[in-house]
Amino acid sequence: MTVRVIKNEAEYEAASQRIYELINANQKPILPGSSEADEMELLSILVEKYEREHYPIEAPDPIEAIKFRMEQMNLKQKDIAPLIGGKTRVSEVLSKKRPLSLKMIILLNRYLGIPLESLVTGNKSVKLKPEEKKMVLSVPSIGEYVKSTQGKKTLA
Repeated sequence: MTVRVIKNEAEYEAASQRIYELINANQKPILPGSSEADEMELLSILVEKYEREHYPIEAPDPIEAIKFRMEQMNLKQKDIAPLIGGKTRVSEVLSKKRPLSLKMIILLNRYLGIPLESLVTGNKSVKLKPEEKKMVLSVPSIGEYVKSTQGKKTLA
């Protein structure tokens, strides 16, 4: 197979199939430095690049991230009350009636290992008013930065 930049879904499927074939072709492992290893490494890099561009993974909703981690660790609301500020506050936060504070975010990250990105960037309730957004984007350095990151994250 000729290795080249993946530009469409058919090429993506063909590259993925070739990786599968390389992995399952022999009973023996692929040796580092072999032509098969080099081909698989190149194809993997190209497939990953295509997936990042065409199948981006958005940060989860912060509350869903907290609930997911609680489930993983078999925690109840009362278990995380000290991190949130009490039993009542936990209930308010988990029902989205109260936003996460900076202190809550830091403590959830520190004690439950929830990534800061999940607790912060997934929060779709934090938005600028249209006139504020226009004002901020009119600053050249900010506008250029936002344009350069458009494919990586979305601004609401």
